Amino acid sequence: MQIGGFGGLTSLLGDHSAAPAVGSAVEGKSPKSVLFIFLAGGPSHLDTFDMKPDAPAEIRGEFAPIATKTPGLQVCEHLPLLAQRTDKFTLVRTLALKSGSDAVHELAAPLILSGTDLHPAGSGTVWSRHDWPCYGGALEYVRPREDGLPSGVSLPYVIGPFPGQDAGFLGPLYDPWRMNIDLNNPAFDPESMRLPDGFSLSRLSRRNELLTALSKAGGGHPKERQFRKHQERAFKLLARGSMATAFDLKAEPRKILERYGDHLWSKSLVFGRRLIEAGVPIVQVNLGHPYFWDTHIDNFKGHKETLLPPFDRAFSALLDDMEASGLLEETLVVAVGEFGRTPKIGGNVGTPMFSPTGRDHWVHCFCGLFAGAGVQPGQVIGRTDSTASYPVTNPYFPSDLGATIFSTLGVDLHSEIRDRFGRPYRVNEGQVMQTLYDASRTS
Repeated sequence: MQIGGFGGLTSLLGDHSAAPAVGSAVEGKSPKSVLFIFLAGGPSHLDTFDMKPDAPAEIRGEFAPIATKTPGLQVCEHLPLLAQRTDKFTLVRTLALKSGSDAVHELAAPLILSGTDLHPAGSGTVWSRHDWPCYGGALEYVRPREDGLPSGVSLPYVIGPFPGQDAGFLGPLYDPWRMNIDLNNPAFDPESMRLPDGFSLSRLSRRNELLTALSKAGGGHPKERQFRKHQERAFKLLARGSMATAFDLKAEPRKILERYGDHLWSKSLVFGRRLIEAGVPIVQVNLGHPYFWDTHIDNFKGHKETLLPPFDRAFSALLDDMEASGLLEETLVVAVGEFGRTPKIGGNVGTPMFSPTGRDHWVHCFCGLFAGAGVQPGQVIGRTDSTASYPVTNPYFPSDLGATIFSTLGVDLHSEIRDRFGRPYRVNEGQVMQTLYDASRTS
């Protein structure tokens, strides 16, 4: 297990009005958590949720659209289960990045994963402590936990060398858990997060008291104090035991597991849901490592055989599960990649990869799925032009996605975070995507 998180960036404090809260949109349970499903590599919006069957062949591609539960909405033929569940989620078709220069995974992903539109000084295409803090890192900074649970967890693997997967300039003390584990390996043992048999809480407490005394006697160097805080968290985690319970699939009914399918993504989503149930406020599940949806070559073969079937099955089961348990009422579920793909098959926008059978990177519009926490399901928000090249209605940027996520978590968007030089920043500069919660609004 390693420490780490999600990703992102923003700008300096300014005079901005507070974004509206989203909690009022929920009847019953108040929203309190976010399950962020990251489709690393950038799925093709034209071959999934924004198909253009009337466009020329080099645009529309090989797949046929099928009807859904939502009147007038069609999706890809290889998403039959989700087609029957469009009444459980809302589709946004006009997500976009503000700069075409961000059409690189290592630049686009941190923006999406943290909810910001700008790259801070000193950051780049590889990880560094100049990066803007991820969702979990920022949440831990503005609302630190004292109960032994992390503010954020990402799993099942680290997304390559991408920046923005930890607390960035806030420092390692605020890093969420970044798990890099093989969930298909029988040797994976969640018991490492639980006290061993015969080891009592009182014994653990005595050991912690001894460490505290030794730490005070050592003089309290800043790095030592920081390490001591990590130790305190470890003690609280072991005493609580809920994280080990979340990773124990033996407690999960076999019938439920079978609905998700026998796939790494299936297990990852089950673990993600169980971590939310355990009380972790934001969980990021990475479905793609690190360029899995990056279909420069054999775009249609990849989507048909490798990508869409396991996603369709596992995400459908997740929605059914969370709705049946009531967890969907208090959890915002988001599924999105870092960008879309070129409208023209074989199109090239300057990346080194090129093939007449694939689609290149496209930042001007792409799709995202949203459910739960007061989101009005069954909507289609946003409209693109005839080739799915550009939005016809207002686009939503990473900062707006971030504003929606932070508001769901109850974080004031004016909350201040400070870098290692003490410079103040707003935690987010976007606007809540209010159309998600009010079906009467225009997109």
